[in-house]
Amino acid sequence: MLFVTRHFIATVLAPVLLFAVAIPSAQAQDVPPIRVGTVKMALQPINPAKSFVGRVEAREHVDIRARVTGFLEEVLFKDGQVVKEGDLLYRIEKAPFESALSRAKGALDQARGQSAFADEQLARATELMKTQAVSAAVRDQRLAEQLTAQGNVQIAEANVQNSGIELDYTEIKSPISGLIGRTVVTKGNVVGPDHGVLTTIVSRDPMYVTIPVSQREFLSLKSSDRGAVRDLLTAAIQFSDGSSYDHPGKIDFVDVSVNRATDSVTVRAVVPNPDGRLIDGQLVKVSLAIEQPVEKILVPKSALIADQQGIYVFVVDGDKASVRRLKVAGQSGTSAIVESGLSADDQVIVEGMAALRPGATVSAYPAATPAKAG
Repeated sequence: MLFVTRHFIATVLAPVLLFAVAIPSAQAQDVPPIRVGTVKMALQPINPAKSFVGRVEAREHVDIRARVTGFLEEVLFKDGQVVKEGDLLYRIEKAPFESALSRAKGALDQARGQSAFADEQLARATELMKTQAVSAAVRDQRLAEQLTAQGNVQIAEANVQNSGIELDYTEIKSPISGLIGRTVVTKGNVVGPDHGVLTTIVSRDPMYVTIPVSQREFLSLKSSDRGAVRDLLTAAIQFSDGSSYDHPGKIDFVDVSVNRATDSVTVRAVVPNPDGRLIDGQLVKVSLAIEQPVEKILVPKSALIADQQGIYVFVVDGDKASVRRLKVAGQSGTSAIVESGLSADDQVIVEGMAALRPGATVSAYPAATPAKAG
């Protein structure tokens, strides 16, 4: 009986055990592939950038001074406001200059009257000399008097012109458009050419950024044509808080000589400043692409994974996820520059990596944001 029971148990349990062993295998075969987004790698031209410290400078910088001496009647702007070329900034008391202009005009009329009289006297002496009624000496004296009178007219005309200019100088106007600084004088003070700068105006769009580039870095350019150098160089600006400026700069000037004190060449970029974020005198970090473009593989930084062994990415190998160890050399925009570890046409996984494991079966689709050169 015992033998029958054991045989019966063995006979019954054997298919059950076989079924139990078969279940995991069937379940493993039924696991669906992981959906992943991929980017196809390709060689892209990039300019390796190097960082320098640059200084922002206004293209136009004007110190406003009084050109005549007088009492200041009005200050017609607010500190820090935007002004346009021709805007009235200060008004100096006009009355003394209007009086001086009137005197100058009176003196001119007087000189013209004397000149007309001298012309008549010379003409009369010339006619009388023909009949020998007057001597040549008298005629010569009348000629000298005429020339003197004509000279006095010219002097009087110049005085009128100068008085008019000085009267115009009582209204101090902005010679450029830009931001005006703080006024150092107020209404009621005496101002004049010897009283220094009244305020300062700086233009604000576009701005210059001057960058001292070491001679060693400058020589890395593979062109002796200065025009070509300007075409090659581009400037990306970053503020002291680490934020990036939206508008890239265009190099417009490379100095003709090396600064002996610093052994550097001054490079200047013109940068748009429509929002006024760049301020005259500001220090910024400037990334210059100073080498010829080279072709490199760029991989989105979102695809990079780091562990104790370094940096790696997942790639699609057939229908499996495979690990590729990378050596990177900096960044270009939102992508990392790959020195080794990837080849053109590799499909790098950039989406769906949360549950991904090496060797996992995957189903790939093109990701929406391919890597681009920055």
